Amino acid sequence: MSSTLLAAEGNGFTPPGPSIFEPPPFFSIGAFEVDKPIVVVLLATVLVGAFFYAASRRAAAGGGMVPGKLQYVGESAYGFVRNGIGMETLGKEGLRFVPFLATLFFFIAVNNLFGIIPPFQLPGTSKIAIPLVLAVMVWAVYNYLGIKRAGFVGYFKAMMFPPGIPWPVYILLAPIELLSNFVVRPVTLCLRLTLNMFAGHLVLVLFILGGEYLLLEYGGIVGVLAGSVSIFASIVVTFFEAFIQLLQAYVFTLLAALYIGGALVDEH
Repeated sequence: MSSTLLAAEGNGFTPPGPSIFEPPPFFSIGAFEVDKPIVVVLLATVLVGAFFYAASRRAAAGGGMVPGKLQYVGESAYGFVRNGIGMETLGKEGLRFVPFLATLFFFIAVNNLFGIIPPFQLPGTSKIAIPLVLAVMVWAVYNYLGIKRAGFVGYFKAMMFPPGIPWPVYILLAPIELLSNFVVRPVTLCLRLTLNMFAGHLVLVLFILGGEYLLLEYGGIVGVLAGSVSIFASIVVTFFEAFIQLLQAYVFTLLAALYIGGALVDEH
């Protein structure tokens, strides 16, 4: 029995909607309101920075030959981005971009995971402003690198007029390539991450609230059985959502690396 059906029958259940992403502010500083999404983003920033600072402090201080546990975890996490994304997509030339890619990956991953961590339970990246800023940063980096490598005219020429194609095709291809590089890429980067976090969190909250309503309010055998199934499903969905949250961080970072790699080659 769906939550929507219950609501339609007038049983009092109100399915969660977009309002769950607009929690009331904790406090205000003038016109600036500090709410849960802001706290989540600040915490994610501090946690990622503090973790890698703590993990690298022993090595930076000239520690022993054998890394400590925290240093080992930090190096393994950084190595995952370096080897699994940077080297795989950019080769050795990509090593200089690994700090940027690693920051992207772990910032997005931690923000995403806050969606299943009590008492926050709200992914910072479900607010479109955060993925938008990250997508604009990636957009600025790969376009800057392309212009720096080939010059302003050369970059746009290589982008819009790839060699080996009959010239009439350029009439259609050139504006498509221009639109793809300047509009489609940042927009899809932003929307893919935002909508995945938005939809996943909404489904998770629906299972939890629906199960709670069926168990505590609807009652009876049907309510207990359906509510138990819903609560159990929410646990399964939580683990699946954690996988999706990490996967989306990986996809965002991988696409950023691919765009940067495209800007570094002669033809893209």
